[in-house]
Amino acid sequence: MSEGMAIADHLGELRKRLMIAAGSWLVAFLACYSFAEKIFVYISDPVRRALPEGSSLVFINATEPFFTILKVAALAGLVVAFPVIIWQVWTFIAPGLYAHEKKYAIPFVFFSSLCFGTGTFFGFSLVFPMIFSFLIAYGTSVGGIQAMLSMGAYLTLATRLLIAFGLVFELPIVIFFLARMGIVDHIWLAKNRKFALLLAFVMGAVLTPPDIFSQASIAIPFIVLYEVGIIVARLFGKKKVAGEEDEEELDAEGPEESS
Repeated sequence: MSEGMAIADHLGELRKRLMIAAGSWLVAFLACYSFAEKIFVYISDPVRRALPEGSSLVFINATEPFFTILKVAALAGLVVAFPVIIWQVWTFIAPGLYAHEKKYAIPFVFFSSLCFGTGTFFGFSLVFPMIFSFLIAYGTSVGGIQAMLSMGAYLTLATRLLIAFGLVFELPIVIFFLARMGIVDHIWLAKNRKFALLLAFVMGAVLTPPDIFSQASIAIPFIVLYEVGIIVARLFGKKKVAGEEDEEELDAEGPEESS
């Protein structure tokens, strides 16, 4: 088979997997649309509780409620279809794996979905009440300003935070597969811990509101899960021969310690 045909086959397979993933998301979106208003009431509960008495969410243009409900249905559909989407990702990369690596298909889908769900639950149930209580209390303390938050703006921020928490909690899964493929190991991860710390706070600054509390709510779980990933890489990473492992440990120690 020529290289051009091989690329065409890969592109065709990618298009097939993308269509299945998009189709599953569309079906889940349609199924969730009839419950979208109740879902919005549920996910807006943290900010409703944080608002002062007499304040409520508002909309600032006539189309905002309609598009907000559509976005809620799309977000809920993504959560429902997530296992199918992850399965399509696995199916696409599986042909490039060894036979013994393909046995991780079901655990990959299960634990990826579990980690993503755990991350969103952690963010929504534990972090959201603290973030919005802090932000609204700070805002209303400035010159007696009244809190009137847009429902669309809240959903945009909440969606960004929920996806951020979900993706951060995928870190051990990503490290597991990188370690199994021999791309990284626990020695390399430990050696580059300081860069992971920097990346954690950069992600927190990009994905959250511009306050240190919100940034820390992303950065701290990232750091903790990075340490979990080091343990995962040590336990499940691709094994190296003794000579290679000793050499990497000496490199990690540095020239002064190894002399």
